Amino acid sequence: MAERSNRTTSNEETEYIDINTMSVHLGDSYYDVSDSNQKSHQKENQEKQNDGEKGIEQQSFLQGAMILTISIVIVKIIGMLFKVMFANIVDGVGNGIFNSAYELYNVIFTVASAGFPIALSRMVSEYVSKKRYKDVRKLHEISIPFFLITGVVCFLIMVALSGLYAKMIGNDGVRLPVIALSPIVLFGCLMSIYRGYFEGMRYMVPTAVSEIIEVSGKLIVGLSLSYLVNYLGTKEYREHHTLFGTPVESQSVFQQVLASYTVSAAFIGVAFGSFCAFLFLLVKYRITHGGITKSQLGNAPKSQTKKFLFKKLAFTAIPIGLGSFVMSIASTIDSVLVNYRIVSIMKSGHGNVLKGMYSFLLPKHENLFLKNELGEYSIQVFLFGCYGYALTFLMLVTAVTQVFGQSAMPSLTAAWTVKDKKLIKSNINTILKVTLLVTLPAGIGLSLLAKPLLTLLYGVRVEVDIATYVLQVMGISSIFIATSTPICSMLQAIGRVDMPLKLYTVGMLIKIAINYTLVGIPQINIQGAAVGSLIAYLFVSVAGVYIIAKDTKVIPDFSKILIKPLISALCCGVAAYLVNSVVLRILPEHASSLVMRFSVVPSLIVAMIVYFAMLILTKGITAEDLSEMPGGNKLAKLLAKYRLLR
Repeated sequence: MAERSNRTTSNEETEYIDINTMSVHLGDSYYDVSDSNQKSHQKENQEKQNDGEKGIEQQSFLQGAMILTISIVIVKIIGMLFKVMFANIVDGVGNGIFNSAYELYNVIFTVASAGFPIALSRMVSEYVSKKRYKDVRKLHEISIPFFLITGVVCFLIMVALSGLYAKMIGNDGVRLPVIALSPIVLFGCLMSIYRGYFEGMRYMVPTAVSEIIEVSGKLIVGLSLSYLVNYLGTKEYREHHTLFGTPVESQSVFQQVLASYTVSAAFIGVAFGSFCAFLFLLVKYRITHGGITKSQLGNAPKSQTKKFLFKKLAFTAIPIGLGSFVMSIASTIDSVLVNYRIVSIMKSGHGNVLKGMYSFLLPKHENLFLKNELGEYSIQVFLFGCYGYALTFLMLVTAVTQVFGQSAMPSLTAAWTVKDKKLIKSNINTILKVTLLVTLPAGIGLSLLAKPLLTLLYGVRVEVDIATYVLQVMGISSIFIATSTPICSMLQAIGRVDMPLKLYTVGMLIKIAINYTLVGIPQINIQGAAVGSLIAYLFVSVAGVYIIAKDTKVIPDFSKILIKPLISALCCGVAAYLVNSVVLRILPEHASSLVMRFSVVPSLIVAMIVYFAMLILTKGITAEDLSEMPGGNKLAKLLAKYRLLR
């Protein structure tokens, strides 16, 4: 308690919410973490009374990050397979409907979870480090009714808003897919109960497995249903000029309505996968008893009241949730504005500029630049769909660093709770270094190899030509977007749960202002949508690192965590670009689509070799770094044998 009081006094002039001192204001009179004799006694009793009973094995930051990274790679590979196959079922319009529906879902789900899974993870980690296992168990009991009620309410809200949202973005085809997507809000809330809990216990396996189950349902069930709906709808229209028994006025209306049905079918598969993932987590918790043994519960101090725990959970969750909400609502506003600004270009008489830029769409896609029977343009939906193609690669990078944030939260929280300065410094440097080791080469590679990478995923098609210009900017943006997630997780771990909200609010205002301006310029249009993200997240990342350093009194070792990885990443990117240029020169002028699709593979192989070699030469990676990874000790010994690593 003395440490807490001192910390409060030293920061009394700083206006922010410190969760580590929140218990004082809420009347926390139950803590006695300084009683070392009691801890020792509890440990002895646990060893005597355990009787062979085992809890779950806690993992370090790198171990947890590795488990989640492996799962996210599997998830993204499955997700890519879905994207590629789904892109062969629908065109840019269908992909635009798919992305637009997800924009609303992201906002609703953010409201539904409201930061509670992250707050739950943080509090579970804090109480486990203090051996307050009864509080951990009670936190789980509190979370069940809360998430269940919230999930049902937000599910109903999403259904109710489907029509209004469709009118807002000027695309009625989004209404049905939004309704089909809404059950995922409920299942997502139910999964949050267990994912937040297990992550707080520093046990990442259940989260990893459940994510694979979830995306597998999307691939198998969602893809099968969407293909079936598209096939049957197309066949019926050709034979009877009706779509599932309803007469259709024209080809353009048919394509719009069929795209809506096809996307809805895919979302039913997503909902099925989410339900199966929830069942897995529920069973896993029942089997492991939440990872808390009877002896641990018996030796734990008296738990606090549910009212107190819920208050503390709310005080932790609300700023986190508001930060996520700001990001989601800004993304939705941005989506609406991007569509609106492109439509405004068409209505202002500058549609010929877009026609000139995208002349390769003519004459096959002439209807995109014309109003349909409903008086609506389709070009904005098509371009936003192309933007979604580039967004797929951005989400790949951010998904990996998101798991770093998930693993960083409980590890750094535990170090911060016990005030271990050395461990805090080690955690901060490790988290930043591992994050930049991934984001720097990924971002530079996406920018320099934009077209070949898009071709690898989607094949040779006109949408790729448009998405290439977007990805060239988005690649650099991805460095800062992906890095901001672990940075904000670290801020939350050290008690600055209010700061991500403030940073994201300013960042998103910057993003909206810049995108509104640039997308409305006919010569830039959709390509300007990535520029705002670049500037906004650059601000969030730099400001976040500054605040972490200021509050923890830990200055990150930028030479090791930034300079050396950056030099290695630049060499990696240049090598990949040169190899790709040579490969394209060697290939015949009229090479097959399959050959063009995989022409980037040699570049990726060379890039990985050059990057790893440069990391060793610059000492950007050490034997200690490798030892934290599965099989890393063997690799470190092998490299040391040939004097490549010290």
